[in-house]
Parts: sequence; structure tokens; C-alpha cells
Amino acid sequence: MGGKMVRSIGIVRASMKIGMQNLAYDMRRLVVLERDTMAGHQPDVWIPDRYSGQQGHGHHLETCLAHLDRKARSVEKHGSDLIGMRIKLWLSEAVGFARDIATLAAPTVNTRRRKLLRDLDAIIGTATDCKQATELLKQIRRARDQLLTFCDFPGKVDATNNISERALRLSVIQRKVTNGYRAKWAVDAEADMRTTVDTARLPGANPFQTILSAVTA
Repeated sequence: MGGKMVRSIGIVRASMKIGMQNLAYDMRRLVVLERDTMAGHQPDVWIPDRYSGQQGHGHHLETCLAHLDRKARSVEKHGSDLIGMRIKLWLSEAVGFARDIATLAAPTVNTRRRKLLRDLDAIIGTATDCKQATELLKQIRRARDQLLTFCDFPGKVDATNNISERALRLSVIQRKVTNGYRAKWAVDAEADMRTTVDTARLPGANPFQTILSAVTA
């Protein structure tokens, strides 16, 4: 939300104003993503968090397990039962599975996937009176068919979008230190440069030579 201050009288009115500002922000974020960033492109696999505007951009979805893990740890800490801990342990096992999947034989992958699904169904079928755990279980149920998509792309799809988050870190730090850019062209220039550099690094190309080739093309 950019640290905006909300002025109102009463907690209910303040909550409503914050909710409306969040809704407007989410809609702008969705429009910019589809119009400017994606520009009609649809990847084979999209790794979103649980933000609704991030759903539906890929042919297949792999929900980021790291985002769910943070939620599970919060429920474990503040909840009144073991749901948060059980989901945290399940997510840890799933992330470890994704890390090792490229070295596993296909029958082993299928066996471990079935086991994870059985364990998950046992967890989400558990009754609870804890409000935080109930909300977490609702999220897990909605995302159930998107949690193990990485099994269909062994070694090619991560179980989290942490790589993308780390790639954005320098831009976020710069924005906080400089308080952002005044001109739109500067924003676009930095985005183009960082995209070019990070894309060049994936196959091991030299970023400087890639930028030089792009500028002189």
C-alpha cells in the first residue's frame, strides 16, 4: 500500500477504507500485470502466491509453498491446535521432495506424490474450532490441486517462487533507499536492464555482453 495513512473516525469505518484501498490496489496490480508485464504471453507453469490476481496466468499453476509455509507457521504460533504444525511439516516434506525430484525414478515420484496427497487429505479433513486453523485449511483446500504440480515437470518447476522474490530484492531495496523514481522512463529502463541481466544469467551468458548486444542491435 506504499505506507498510506488512513484518516477516519471509528474502527469499522477505518477497516472499510483500508479494505477498499486494498481492493483498488489489487485491481491496478492485476491490470498492470496482464496488460504490461504479460502482454498476452501465457507460460506453461505459473507459480503464484494465494493472491487472487495471480491466479490463472499459466496453463498450469503451482502454488508457492513458501507463502503457505509462512501462514502455517503463524497458525502454529498463534493457533489453539496442531493444524499449523502438521501443515508446516507437510510443506517441509513437499519442498524437500521438489528439491530431490530430478534424481528420483518415475515410480518413486508417483509413490511419494500419492503419499503426500493422502497425508494432505487427512490433514484438511480434520475438524477444528480454531479460527486461524480454519482459515488456513480453507486456503489449502482451494489450492489442493495446485500444490504438487512440480511433480509433472520433474526438475523444471520449483515448489516456491523464492527465486523470483530474490530477483526483485535489489529493486525493492533501491526503491526504499531512493524513495523511487520521478520519471516513468527511468522505471522502465531499470526494469528492462534487470530483466535482461537476470535472463542472461539463466543459461550462463555474460550479462555485460548481453546488454551490449541489445543496445547495439
